[in-house]
Amino acid sequence: MGQITRRVFAAAAAGAVTTMLASGDTLAAAPAPVAGPEQLRGMWIATVSNRDWPSTRGLSATRQRQELLDFLDAAVGRRLNAVVLQVRPTADALWPSPYEPWSEYLTGTQGEDPGWDPLGTAVREAHRRGLELHAWFNPYRVANNTDPARLAAGHPARLHPDWVVPYGGKLYYNPGLPEVRRFVQDAMLDAVKRYDIDAVHWDDYFYPYPVAGQAFADDDAYARYGTGFPDRAAWRRNNTDLLVRETAARLKRIRPRTRFGISPFAVWRNRATDPLGSDTRAGVQTYDDLHADTRKWVREGWIDYIAPQVYWNIGFAAADYAELIPWWARTVHGTGVRLYIGEALYKAGAAGQPAAWQDPAELSRHLAFDRDYPQVGGNIFFAAKDVVADPIGAMSRVVADHYGAREARPAGV
Repeated sequence: MGQITRRVFAAAAAGAVTTMLASGDTLAAAPAPVAGPEQLRGMWIATVSNRDWPSTRGLSATRQRQELLDFLDAAVGRRLNAVVLQVRPTADALWPSPYEPWSEYLTGTQGEDPGWDPLGTAVREAHRRGLELHAWFNPYRVANNTDPARLAAGHPARLHPDWVVPYGGKLYYNPGLPEVRRFVQDAMLDAVKRYDIDAVHWDDYFYPYPVAGQAFADDDAYARYGTGFPDRAAWRRNNTDLLVRETAARLKRIRPRTRFGISPFAVWRNRATDPLGSDTRAGVQTYDDLHADTRKWVREGWIDYIAPQVYWNIGFAAADYAELIPWWARTVHGTGVRLYIGEALYKAGAAGQPAAWQDPAELSRHLAFDRDYPQVGGNIFFAAKDVVADPIGAMSRVVADHYGAREARPAGV
């Protein structure tokens, strides 16, 4: 097949350029991206806490590699054309990074060389199979505990304790510090310089999800950098905007054909909060609670695609799938930003989920619903382990109903 649609940025359309930024980023010469009509059919492969891969820590390099290849083969078997591999889950790396230590989810010890290059292998083997490889990074999460001593010796968070905020039982880099924003960009973009990844992909974590009774301790940063903003929330949103806008600009200069996509929590704002919001009653709103103005990023054209995690069933009262799809379709309309829908495959057949999720046809109904909205350019399923296990046949039903033929990514593109 041709490539999945790539947004043509003005800079790329103006022609190929090679130069050096003041920041030291190399601008790679490349032709303008090529557009195509194909639907993205993706799955996430989560590495944090060994959710999907590797199955456990400390496996041999041979076993880790084989498990990864098995997931890529499973994607092909399900007639998918993209995998979204988490390569920086907790301020670490699944490639030989000069900025951050090897991930503990490989060997069990943060900083220990696993003896192979997972990201390099994933890019090469995905492309061999006609799959796109989207590299999934988490910008600010440092650790799923609050003890810096558990980080590898020489970890940037240990060298710069003033960069780190403990919150909700975890450690985070402080998004309000310019040096932090620069560092996390450098760390993520190192992978872009090294590998022909098809996209840089972020999930829904910016400022952390609210924890009752706790405050995110950024008083000093706000005192230093918050002048001129009406309140702390506006300053925090601007910090997140800067991360998105600066990363987008640097990415396009380094490797113009690599796209930039973000997969946020699906509710920007409830209509009761803002007339521009969706007719939902969600307890979290990205604009207010995560300080992530996801609608703005689309309207400003800072990203190539957005993949909201619409993790609710059709008819769910607080956040109806059938309300959020048209809202996002209207949001992207006319922007050139592609819309992919994040699908909660993990809920299919899971205990404690609403009755709709016990029906193997629920996800298939989602894709049928999406057909009425031409702005929807595809779907991404969470996550790989569930794509393989498929306990009630929901994924098989999607494939049978909607993926009659496989659209593969051409090798070397």
